[in-house]
Amino acid sequence: SIWFGFLATFLCLLIAYPLAYAIAKSSANVQRTMVALVMLPMWMNFLIRTYSWMTILQNTGVINNILDALGFGRVKMLNTPGAVILGMVYNFLPFMILPLYSVLAKLDPSVVEAAQDLGGNSLTVLSKVILPLSMPGIASGLTMVFVPSVSTFYISQKLGGGSFDLIGDVIERQFQQSYNYNLGAAISLVLMVLTVAIAHQLLPSDAVVGLREDAIAAFFWVANWRFVSKHTDYFTEVGAPCPLYTSDAAYDLLCVD
Repeated sequence: SIWFGFLATFLCLLIAYPLAYAIAKSSANVQRTMVALVMLPMWMNFLIRTYSWMTILQNTGVINNILDALGFGRVKMLNTPGAVILGMVYNFLPFMILPLYSVLAKLDPSVVEAAQDLGGNSLTVLSKVILPLSMPGIASGLTMVFVPSVSTFYISQKLGGGSFDLIGDVIERQFQQSYNYNLGAAISLVLMVLTVAIAHQLLPSDAVVGLREDAIAAFFWVANWRFVSKHTDYFTEVGAPCPLYTSDAAYDLLCVD
């Protein structure tokens, strides 16, 4: 699970970073179009996307038919480690692109220009300026891709043919086949604790504080939902501020404009 998760996460970062940078440096119309195209596959059900790759990679699939027509012969691609990694990268790539794009789009161009004026070449500017400033997006993307890659079970079952036993497969088997709910819940709890620990190490401290503030604000908002719903007219007509303290992100998410 860890090896597959690290490999899928590394490939997602390798593909997503230049793509996110290119989107961030495009015009506003191009940015909206490209972000919509990145999110478009997510509108389709996760199971359907995985089944589509089964159809593409099978021995009678599109790729093998093209290879056979060109005289290269058919290649076994389904039920292999490569197919599992491909499924992870395809399904979780948007979770790497979007955080990187969000950070790179806010990057001040004058900082890059200043580095170039001081004699830095493209490689130096990338390694000394752009990469350090985009670390929050990289950390968020790594967490958002690594966690589902480690815990997934459907991709390994369908694209791997059940030949690769990931931690998600073990948990799913405890609930669906062995009916050992206690062990399944215990393994899930251990996985959750490890996930939180990894995220805490990867994310910057200010991001962790912001996430904690937003979580607390969301909790109190739900707890006071009855009060807010009864006074909706007051908050919307009078223009009163949100009744709960939240950070900017939570305010945008939870409060009525």
